[in-house]
Amino acid sequence: MRANRTTGHVWHCLGWVAMAVMILIGALSVSAQEQAIPKLSRDLRVTRLQLPDASGVVALDYFAYERRHARVWVPASNLGVVAVIDAATDGITTVGGFRTGEVELLGKKRLLGPTSVSIGDGVVYIGNRGDSSICVVDSEKLTLVDCQRIGDPAAGLARAPDAVVYVASTKELWVTTGAPPLGIAAADNALLIMDAANPKHIKAKRTLSLGASAEGYAVDTKRGLFYTNLEESGETVAIDVKRKKVVSRWHSGCAEPHGVALDEVRQFLFVACSDRVIALDVARSKVLGSINTGDGLDNIDYATREQRLYAAASVAGTLTVAKVDDRGAMTSVATLPTAKGARSVIAAEGATAYVIDPMGGSILKVAPD
Repeated sequence: MRANRTTGHVWHCLGWVAMAVMILIGALSVSAQEQAIPKLSRDLRVTRLQLPDASGVVALDYFAYERRHARVWVPASNLGVVAVIDAATDGITTVGGFRTGEVELLGKKRLLGPTSVSIGDGVVYIGNRGDSSICVVDSEKLTLVDCQRIGDPAAGLARAPDAVVYVASTKELWVTTGAPPLGIAAADNALLIMDAANPKHIKAKRTLSLGASAEGYAVDTKRGLFYTNLEESGETVAIDVKRKKVVSRWHSGCAEPHGVALDEVRQFLFVACSDRVIALDVARSKVLGSINTGDGLDNIDYATREQRLYAAASVAGTLTVAKVDDRGAMTSVATLPTAKGARSVIAAEGATAYVIDPMGGSILKVAPD
């Protein structure tokens, strides 16, 4: 791990590093009344949705919003389940059957399981770090269909799935590996590409060498581009999904970029640094500006219709909501208190968004009051 890791990187890892309990146990040892999140403004409020069977820290990382059924899919790693939240009722259903396993992490054995998700064609793909597999869930029946190993569990996180990303135009599943923020590089410094032509029965297709570990992603379906960051070089790249080739590279100004988000219409790409978001005009290859968010960013998201950027800062314990104009300028319209350690956000319908709260074993729903 590099010597210049920031405090934000520590919080980036807290969602699934059990030692976070010791760091925050005092701060979180408050009454249920004190834990309640009050109404925040005239327009937005935060509601805590407790995950079933959560009695402490729940390892949470990549999660996703499924527009077809208006549901949020949340892999709850150490619980060995995927929680499915009904966006209309806030009801939670769990899909089980995922294997968990002890994985070497920072010199200790940690219990891990499903940690990433991507919405496919009638299915949902789940990356499982517990046994280095990719699983398929039937999105109608909410049942586990199949799991395919992509690496030997004994090889650790370097060969275990990090992000899983369904690329609809090529009917492929793109898989990043490793744990870059923890200094665990991806095996072979490459992306794994899987054939998902048969959605319920995926199979390995090829690897795509990047020369570094991929961190974060966004897909431009209209132009056939896959965006990601390269952890070791601090670059952000665009990959042509059909040619399987890096076609553009940028240095956003982030020493260690985390998540990315995309305004597909205006071709603005947003790159999360540890404490700010930088906007790139990828059509003209120039930096448009930045906005401070507080420390501890991970995965960010963007609502195209509302032209709103969402960035959750785990160290600051806040969610920044910013409006993006046609010049790419980002103006904060709300800064909402969340919880220490709450990181990664996804945009849903309208002004609704969700933030993972690993320390509280919950999901924070941000919605109009």
